[in-house]
Amino acid sequence: MDWLGDNAWAVWLGLGFTLGVAELFSLDLILLMLAVGAFAGMVAGLLSAPLVVQILVAAAASVAMLALVRPSVVKRLHSGPDLEMSHHKLVGQQGVVLHEVSALEPGRIRVSGEDWTARPYDDLVTIAPGEAVEILQIRGATAYVHPVPRLES
Repeated sequence: MDWLGDNAWAVWLGLGFTLGVAELFSLDLILLMLAVGAFAGMVAGLLSAPLVVQILVAAAASVAMLALVRPSVVKRLHSGPDLEMSHHKLVGQQGVVLHEVSALEPGRIRVSGEDWTARPYDDLVTIAPGEAVEILQIRGATAYVHPVPRLES
């Protein structure tokens, strides 16, 4: 029993590796956090701390990892990039008016090689064919557009 007391760090090291390998099968990140606690207990054992202190250090490190680190890591792993899909990716893009766009009669625009029904974002504006427009909003299958100002030379 004297050898075990002098080499408790080796037990902590073995426990840490065992928990780390078991984490590869569970993928919950719980066993990994416990493994970090075991490695903290190993460090306490290497510093010749009493067994009670080693256990307390390992438990405190495990609880801290579970409470502070795991939630943010899980959140980061489970969230993906924000993908703009469907027609929402057209908002902010520019297009060209094909048929006059007014509040009274919807027109047609071409943006990214596709034709869209369009209405002016501002009901008081009429946009002539050939004008450049920016898509400000998509509602259903209608693009709400605003003319892009031109620099006069």
